[in-house]
Amino acid sequence: MLGPRFGIAEISRYYDRHTPAFIRFGQGGGAGVIHRAVWGPGTTSRAQAFHYVDDQIAEMARSLVGVSELSKATEKMEPARESVRAHVVDLGCGVGASLCYLAERLPIRGTGITLSPVQAHLAAERVIEAGLSGRVACIEGDYCDLPTSVGSADLAYAIESFVHSPAPDRFFAECRRLIRPGGLLVICDDVRRSTTGAAAARTIDRFCRGWRINALLHRDELRTLARAAGFEHESTVDLTALLETGRARDRAIDVLGAVCGWLPIGTRRFDYLLGGAALQQCLTRGWVGYDLSAFRRRG
Repeated sequence: MLGPRFGIAEISRYYDRHTPAFIRFGQGGGAGVIHRAVWGPGTTSRAQAFHYVDDQIAEMARSLVGVSELSKATEKMEPARESVRAHVVDLGCGVGASLCYLAERLPIRGTGITLSPVQAHLAAERVIEAGLSGRVACIEGDYCDLPTSVGSADLAYAIESFVHSPAPDRFFAECRRLIRPGGLLVICDDVRRSTTGAAAARTIDRFCRGWRINALLHRDELRTLARAAGFEHESTVDLTALLETGRARDRAIDVLGAVCGWLPIGTRRFDYLLGGAALQQCLTRGWVGYDLSAFRRRG
């Protein structure tokens, strides 16, 4: 398990600095999506690929009592009851795209948490533009130290944000406090595979430095931490083969990395690109995987 190489202030600055570029130049930026496209079964367009993980979370959310009861009431043309609405929390919400996507399709109440003031501002604008101000709020905060005002959640998820955690055990402890008994925790993120050799170590290190990664865990380590915090593992789906790898852009960035990779971390404006290119190598060579895991909170 990696130690806390980067504190929350450094991670916050990272996203403050790079989020405008993620939105402007990222392939999913037009929709506000800054996580990866997943070409899962039934996916026929890039837009669907960028929301594939959101759709999997939506299916899990539909199993919650609050969602199913309110959906039945809506079908019968009965007035919606706020007390029935399931509360969904996005732990590392970015600019709010996933949470708005879910709220537009499900009768939920949503709260998003991000360390980045820039992201919190952009997410608030997105919520207003989507007409969801009454049901969705995205705030600046630390998912390892959530404000008590967030309240309890029926489902919480972290898409490509768990790996930033300086203290994974504290993340799970906070999720235990946040999620009601019987509720769900969903984590979609990179996981470490069994690797040996200097090349793997160097490339993984470049990925972690470029993306400010603290917690690139093995799958078993993730489950052990979850179990210790009171969560039962329900399912894990390996999405690695459904990602886009071997892109020409990443090969070009590798050349850039060879030229300027000697510079210390924090002095390169495009660290995130070099980290992304290293991640592509890790995924292609089987050193890192991409898992979607669900855990049920015990009583």
